[in-house]
Amino acid sequence: MTKKLLFIACLIISLTHIANADDPQKVLSKVEKVTLFLNGAQVTRTSAVNIVPGTSTLVFENISPGIDVQSIQVRAAGDFTILSVKHEMNYLNLQQKQKQVEQLQLQQKQLRDKLSLLNSLVVINQEEYNMLVKNQTITGQNANLDVLKLKQALDFQTARLTENKRKEQSINNDIAAVNTELQRYDKQIADIRKSKGITDATSNILVTVSAKAAAQSQFTLTYLVNNASWYPTYDIRAKNVNSAISISYKANVTQQSGEDWKNIKLTLSTGNPSVSGGKPELTPYYLNYGMYYAGQPGSITKVTGRVLDQKDRSALPGVTVTVKGTSIGTVTDADGNYSLQVPGGSPILSFAYIGYEKTESLANIPVINIDLKPSVQRLSEVVVVGYGTNDDKDYSSALQGRVAGIEVRGKSSVQSIPIEVKQTENQTNVEFNIANPYTVPSDAKQYLVEINEVSTDAIYQYYVAPKLSTDVFLTARITDWNKYNFLSGEANLFFEGTFIGKSLIDTHATADTLNLSLGTDKNIVVTRTLQKDLTEKQSFGSNKKETRDWLTTVKNRKNQPVSLLVDDQVPVSQNSAIEVDTQEIIGGQMDKFTGKVSWNLNLKPQDEKQLHLKYQVKYPKNQLVIVQ
Repeated sequence: MTKKLLFIACLIISLTHIANADDPQKVLSKVEKVTLFLNGAQVTRTSAVNIVPGTSTLVFENISPGIDVQSIQVRAAGDFTILSVKHEMNYLNLQQKQKQVEQLQLQQKQLRDKLSLLNSLVVINQEEYNMLVKNQTITGQNANLDVLKLKQALDFQTARLTENKRKEQSINNDIAAVNTELQRYDKQIADIRKSKGITDATSNILVTVSAKAAAQSQFTLTYLVNNASWYPTYDIRAKNVNSAISISYKANVTQQSGEDWKNIKLTLSTGNPSVSGGKPELTPYYLNYGMYYAGQPGSITKVTGRVLDQKDRSALPGVTVTVKGTSIGTVTDADGNYSLQVPGGSPILSFAYIGYEKTESLANIPVINIDLKPSVQRLSEVVVVGYGTNDDKDYSSALQGRVAGIEVRGKSSVQSIPIEVKQTENQTNVEFNIANPYTVPSDAKQYLVEINEVSTDAIYQYYVAPKLSTDVFLTARITDWNKYNFLSGEANLFFEGTFIGKSLIDTHATADTLNLSLGTDKNIVVTRTLQKDLTEKQSFGSNKKETRDWLTTVKNRKNQPVSLLVDDQVPVSQNSAIEVDTQEIIGGQMDKFTGKVSWNLNLKPQDEKQLHLKYQVKYPKNQLVIVQ
């Protein structure tokens, strides 16, 4: 009997173990590290897990719903096997609402209760007014009424009616104030809901393991999230034209993945997983009759505009505006306005905001207003293969094949570092490893992370192209800029302690010299006029000749000498029947292939110089040639 009872007990224990092995085991994990790309981020989570004998399923909960399921990788060490990794949406486990929203809703309820009471007081006050008006009627039946009593009654009525109207006005003022406050709460809650990314779902990663015996292991999960990015901005400071330039290199970090990154190790990478890693292929270049190619459109350097909700026409703050294919970007302000410096060649602007469809627009006009259309994201359940390796090199190389970046040469040489940042140069990207732990909430707001601060010598020179604009720009040339690992981005300019505007650092140039524009200087005056009395139009036989004589006057009104580069141009013929004769460019250097004429001037204080540009164009009389 005893042996039989012992057998039954062992059977029950075995069945219990089997049942427990079949039940999913919920696992809490923590975000330890984030590698943030220009578009997207790789999140690394860790968790200590107790594994039961047999086949069991580990459920890692509260994962971002917007992950790239093909990028999920799982690592763990121990005497067990990872059979599969599965991703699923969890619509039953709603993301916890932010406490801030709940507090605002509670305060809003109190305001609505107050509004209800005020509306009741309006009704009561109106009833009192009706009663007073009804009781003040005096007819012939009251002819024998005492005059004194009549005066007292009228005074009472007047006082009560006056007090009633004052009370009505006070109640209406209180109602208006409460309604205004409620509208503010509505806007604040709507802003938080948009920025926090409150959704109706989370995400789970299910890891199926098989173990012969109980074990304990450290699991590491990595995956890519899409709603995260960073772009660089710079603060460029110069005390005067004789000082070194200070460049502060900063990263604008934002994410709305649905999970908060608290006290994580942050790495900024110049890679971009969203860009195809495939090399381009040339296709045949065919010519035929009737084919033509349009000329290059005129380029602009700055684009401004406003981003609105297409449905209700409300302003959208926090929309990320980037130049496609570059690291140049900005965000819209509280009124949905943006301003962005752009490189030449009519680039494409990309507008991205959580909950809205991504929109692109060609930057060929200075003002571009955009309406974003709300979108509905559909996420499907996908099963991927799990990995059970401890080789960090293999793991990083598996991701590296998905990341396309830029090649940066040289090592960083830094004079002063505001925070501890270690730069790592890989084959296809550069990583900035931030030593200080950072917290980046999932609220789509911009968080500034300092990367680097350098001080470097610069060659200062003023520049003007009077044919295009008579504004004189102060420029600074920095040599060997590649060693600082800069990316293209907007720069805030500070000269002599004053903010003078914005410029653009465009690092796509292959030259070793980086040219920075530090804004205009109104104390150097330039004019360019056409000398009409020296302009000739002559006809000789079958040809026509036109002469242009341009006079450029430069005056230095500053109390210090300046170096000024003046660029102008003469036309360049692309037809043997059209001849260009450069007659006068005294002191200027001319490029025969481009027609650009340059004067390098050294102007003393209050000095003035005149530059002559004279040329003659000869062409057939029966042809139309526009000579400027």
